Amino acid sequence: MSNIRVTYTGLISFATNLISVITGLIFVIMVTRFLTVEEFGTWGLISGLIAYAVIISPVVCYWSTREVARKEKSGKTAITTNSSLSIVGITIYLIISYFVAKQSGLDESIIIFSAILIPVIFLNDILIAIIKGWKTHSLNYGLLSFEISKILFLVILVFVFDLGLFGVILTVFLAYIPSIIILFILNLPVIKNEFDINYIKKWFRLFWVPTYRQIPNTILLTDVVIFSAITGSVVGIAYFTAARTIGYLVDHTRAIAQALYPKLLEGGKQQFLQENLMLFLFLSFPLVSSSIVFAKAGLFLLNPIYVVASPVVIFLALRAFLIALNSNFFLSLQGLEKVDLEKKSSFKDYAKSQLMLHPTLQLIRSGIYFGILAVIFFFSSGEEFMIELISIWALIGLIVEIPLTVYMIKLVKIQFTLNLDWIAICKYLAITILVSLLTYYLIENFLEFNENAIEFLIVLIPYVIFSITLYFVISALVERRAKILAKKIIEEVNSKIRR
Repeated sequence: MSNIRVTYTGLISFATNLISVITGLIFVIMVTRFLTVEEFGTWGLISGLIAYAVIISPVVCYWSTREVARKEKSGKTAITTNSSLSIVGITIYLIISYFVAKQSGLDESIIIFSAILIPVIFLNDILIAIIKGWKTHSLNYGLLSFEISKILFLVILVFVFDLGLFGVILTVFLAYIPSIIILFILNLPVIKNEFDINYIKKWFRLFWVPTYRQIPNTILLTDVVIFSAITGSVVGIAYFTAARTIGYLVDHTRAIAQALYPKLLEGGKQQFLQENLMLFLFLSFPLVSSSIVFAKAGLFLLNPIYVVASPVVIFLALRAFLIALNSNFFLSLQGLEKVDLEKKSSFKDYAKSQLMLHPTLQLIRSGIYFGILAVIFFFSSGEEFMIELISIWALIGLIVEIPLTVYMIKLVKIQFTLNLDWIAICKYLAITILVSLLTYYLIENFLEFNENAIEFLIVLIPYVIFSITLYFVISALVERRAKILAKKIIEEVNSKIRR
């Protein structure tokens, strides 16, 4: 019997991600309140540079999920191989970061020190890839341990020992350790197998498939690197990173489709996509609106200096919604693809498959995004126009995502028979708008902005709870699907309690 329950796993993963939002927000608040704008911008740049280092991680991770979902015994080989590849990742990182640091005038020591994150990321990635293939909901234990550990280590290293940005980097490194331990233990049933070099031969023979898929994502994540390299500044990155922290709240809805991919791989029915998509829309609408409505308050909470970036959040929130939607579509199409089951499949067969189509579309999108940004950043001048510049940056990201979304919808309609409940979707949207307008009115007229982060957070939380609760209560009252979902959640919780 399959260990994969699509809706259950989606909800558990989403709930876990919401918890990670809270812990992640606490982490960012602590970082932004303690670090200078330049240091926070450097932290955003480091995150972008690491994206180059981990570009080769999917060479193993990508195939591992597919193999484990199909009951193949590649676990031990995958862990050993991906951990070894981290050496290559470190080399890539050091080479690229050296030139970027020189161009930006940053402290080279902090950039080099950040390389300690790469081996733990590689190891954590492969453990996540394995558990996604057979027991998807369990990966949330690793995520929770990582998020909680970040807060604990940050308090010790940054606030107690005053290690600054070095402390932040060391905090993230140490936070990965409990996650790795937990995921390793959970994966023991599927990694107690023999090392098989034949898997390595397959992975490296087909390395171009996941690498090609990763290139567009890497380009998107390295826009901060482009900004720093061309403008020679990290100030704009700080404001953009702060806005993205609030605007990308909806990105966590990707977790809803975590179990859909392995379920389709093991032969699950196509109807799972329709159910998953309705759940995605039901939860993503209020998250997008919350990002926008609470943009000013959220940025103020991070640090009052970042409030001027509130308009940027609107573009980023809408962009994040489209990215999450496209991700769900992509995983669904890949889950149906069986080209890798045929040992005689040629390069041409892979090139024509769903495994390659979406990355190609993404590459075109990312190339256009990269090119436009490079031109705009090159002709930009002065930090006095920084907010205008990052607003354009965010808007371009949104615009280039729209054609891809339209085409992905077309592809999904070809492969799947979708009978979406448009009446229900319109209800979700109408309720979202109603709750958003009411929440916005309350914030603008009654919310008191206090520069003390803890005091302001205490005041802000009731507004957030009110907004979320009102959306779900109204939805449960006027829409059948929402009512059924609420009952299922209550029943699941009760069953866990009785156990």
